[in-house]
This record gives sequence, structure tokens and C-alpha cells, in this order.
Amino acid sequence: MANLKEVRNRIASVNSTQQITKAMKMVSAAKLRRAQDAILTMRPYAAKLREIMENISGTLEGGAGGDFARVRPVEKVLIVAVNSNRGLCGAFNANINRAVNRLIRETYAKQAKEGNVKVLAIGKKASDFFSKQKNVLVGNHNEVYANLNFENVSAIAEKIMQEFAAGQYDRVEVVYNQFKNAAVQYVITEQMLPIAPPATKGDAAKTAASDYIFEPRKEELVLELIPKSVKVQLFKAVLDSHASEHGARMTAMNKATDNAGEMLRELRLSYNKARQAAITGEILEIVAGAEALKG
Repeated sequence: MANLKEVRNRIASVNSTQQITKAMKMVSAAKLRRAQDAILTMRPYAAKLREIMENISGTLEGGAGGDFARVRPVEKVLIVAVNSNRGLCGAFNANINRAVNRLIRETYAKQAKEGNVKVLAIGKKASDFFSKQKNVLVGNHNEVYANLNFENVSAIAEKIMQEFAAGQYDRVEVVYNQFKNAAVQYVITEQMLPIAPPATKGDAAKTAASDYIFEPRKEELVLELIPKSVKVQLFKAVLDSHASEHGARMTAMNKATDNAGEMLRELRLSYNKARQAAITGEILEIVAGAEALKG
């Protein structure tokens, strides 16, 4: 009977866990709808703003793009790792941490040896991970998800831009999960600063000349658009990561619920077999006792 009691306890434990995973799946599904609406609304605006900014800046000469478009020899690098504050979302956080480490190890190996690669974490899971590495983490913004809006994210972008303009960093990269659907997220690495020029300058000049009437001058517009574009780019990355987190957690909890159901079926089968064996043993004991009394 001790074995039966142990199986009963395991059944109760797995059943309790399954109820928790079901609830977490439903909560993540509800949050995912809002997060998905936010990023799908934001993407067209961010893409068009970046297109306009690149087209205009592609027609300018020299350093007309200001400090944020100035390309310098890459000696000091900042990597913005966008992660979540909580776990239970599969490989969501681990994928970002691995991608950042790979970027440091492969792309910026020379700068890393000199101690010139730093990580700014957005999300507790990133800050916890990189705080264990010596002299890598320069700050964290775990509070962003408590009140996720453009003003809070743009304050982070503003600080990064100030440090870049002051020469504290020569390049800024952002690594985040891009949302596709609840089951699929892509790890993306984007250059945040300096602003990358358009692919072909001639096409950009043609597009800018034919599509836009400039008031005020192009140079003034670019100086206004570049900071705004950088802030929007970072905000889009955080929104993408936020939607991806809920999608990944919903998928992970769905799988956990299914696994718990499968485990419950196996445990109940084991319980029934053990119970049947125990009953059979008791019947045999009774029969044996009766036979002994007859003898």
C-alpha cells in the first residue's frame, strides 16, 4: 500500500502542476493579444520613418547626418540585450544570451580582449546572466516592463545616444527576439548606431528627389529624424521582444500542460496496475487461508 500512496501523491502533484501551467497559458494568451497588436501597429511606422530618414541622409554629403551618422573605427562597442524579467518561456532568454556571447566572441573578439565590449541589459534575465561575467554589464533597465511605453524606452535611447556622441562607444548593436507568431521568434541583431547608410546611394537620391518636398532644409530634417528614428528602433525592438516573450511562454506552458497530461495517464495506469496487483494478492491470501482451515 505504500507504493499506492506514493503514486497517489505523484498524481496529485502532477495534477496541481497541470492546473498552474493551464492558468499561465491562458494569462500569456491574453497578454499576447495586446502585445501583438502593439508591435503590428508599430512596425509600419518604424519602417517608413527609417526609409524616409535613410533616403534623405543618402542624398547628403560628408557629416551632414550629425554625430549619430558619423562612422568611426570600431574600438568600443555597446550591445543592448533585450530580454525578459521572468522565465518559464522555453529558450527565449537563453537564445538572446547565447547570441550576445557569440557576437562578442566572433564579431568583436579583438575589442573584447581589450575590455571594450559592454552589455546594457533590458530585462532581469539578461542582467542576471551578464552580471556573472567580469566587467561586461554596464547597466540594466529591468523596470521598463513595469510600464512599457515610448517615453520610458526613449529615455534609455537618449542616454545611449549621448554616450555615443561623446565617443564613449563607436558602435551600438541591439539583440532581441523578433516576433513572427506565438510559436516562432527570430533572434535579430541590428546596428543601432551609427545610422547605417542606404544600400545604394544613387537609388536613395532618386527616391528622395522624386518623392519628397523638403521644408525646412534636408540637413535640418535629418538632424531631427535621426534621434527620433533611433528611439523608435529601440522601442520596436522592446515591443517585439515583449510579444515574443508571451508567445514563447504560451507555447512552453501549452507543451508543459500536454506533458503533464501524458504523465497523468501513465501514473493512473501504474496506479491501477498496482491496485489490481494488491487486490489479487489479498484474494490469494484469503484463498490460501481458507484452504489451510479446510486442511
